[in-house]
Amino acid sequence: MTDSRIVPAPEPELDETAIIARDLIRFDTTNYGEGKSNGETDAAEYVEARLRDLGLSPQLFDSDPGRTSVVARVEGRDRSKPALVVHGHLDVVPADPRNWSVDPFGGVIKDGLLWGRGAVDMKNMDAMILTAVGDILRAGEQPERDLVVAFFADEEDGGRRGSHFLVDNHPELFAGATEAISEVGGYSIDIDGKRAYLLQTGEKSLVWIKLVARGRAAHGSRLIRDNAITKLAEALVKIGRREWPLQLTATTTRLIAELGRLLGVDPEQVGPDEVVLRTGTAAGFILATLRTTSNPTLLEAGYKHNVIPDTAEALVDIRTLPGDEDRILAEVRELVGDDIEVRIMHRDIGLEADFGGDLIDAITGTLATHDPGAPVLPYLLSGGTDNKALSKLGITGYGFAPLRLPKELDFPGMFHGVDERVPLDALVFGRTVLRDLLRTY
Repeated sequence: MTDSRIVPAPEPELDETAIIARDLIRFDTTNYGEGKSNGETDAAEYVEARLRDLGLSPQLFDSDPGRTSVVARVEGRDRSKPALVVHGHLDVVPADPRNWSVDPFGGVIKDGLLWGRGAVDMKNMDAMILTAVGDILRAGEQPERDLVVAFFADEEDGGRRGSHFLVDNHPELFAGATEAISEVGGYSIDIDGKRAYLLQTGEKSLVWIKLVARGRAAHGSRLIRDNAITKLAEALVKIGRREWPLQLTATTTRLIAELGRLLGVDPEQVGPDEVVLRTGTAAGFILATLRTTSNPTLLEAGYKHNVIPDTAEALVDIRTLPGDEDRILAEVRELVGDDIEVRIMHRDIGLEADFGGDLIDAITGTLATHDPGAPVLPYLLSGGTDNKALSKLGITGYGFAPLRLPKELDFPGMFHGVDERVPLDALVFGRTVLRDLLRTY
């Protein structure tokens, strides 16, 4: 007789980093934008408890009800050195469970990976910060310098209710800090069979606009040429189809040269786009850093099938190179014409720092210890981070959330994508590298 009982496979023994990241994923901190959010308070209180268990004195800050950030200071051995901000965010973008193969907020462990919304953006780094700091403190040690560990609300809506709120209202939290590390850098890419790491030394500017078209309201059966939806659609096609020209910065110029060297090609002959495309999945982020991008992301118009509405609106996500915001906005207004109103919903600066200095040396040295021979390359992030807010205090931010990844994983595709996931061993690698960096820098 066959025993038909199903015995579940035992759950693998998890590193503390995976446990914390899994727990954080299970808090649904979805941020829908424009102030609508499930809130970060439950996740923030979980982080606060973890920090208190390490003997720290974290503080909770609410910009609005439910929009909670956490900040704690860790005293370093040498307090004459400038403090380092190590930060993450607790909110995530929405996830439609109908499109996922797992519960996006289940924190599922499967196939040696942690699955769920926030697994890479960025509850993995939140967990790595907690465990790296915990390793140092539980060993009876201190970091080399003061650390300001921060877990912000609202990053996915530009940080207005998180990092910007704290910088504007509680700048004393970051006193003495001159540098910061956070997402999105430090992860490995495969270049022609050789592993390398991208260190984020800059990020593009953010310009979120709303287009508003107006026309004549009427019955859906009439001949109406002054149709708001038609006018809006024509404007969106112009923006969405705009082929913005190649425009390299100091960072992307250096990156293209390094990629060409590693690939054995001459960027002058094949062109920057082709060089980037030869990096495989890494091109998902890098390609968008070579020019402005303008992507329509949301449409809203009408209320009944047989009614022509008098108003139609759309959101467009524009990312320019640092300092290029005004010029691009002027061109967008010219593209859409005078009949379309262009409203700026949110705007934030781009950043670009030199690929050099003590922190860069410490990062590259620490990575060399844990993955000898793998080059570290500077890159410009196509998106944005909370480093934008910290820059208002003169703090230079870098993206360094170290992960050693399998070459077949489309890591850029995980950000805001379906079935977001991160390898468990990559979390252990990140915890170890981050711990050693904070212990010595």
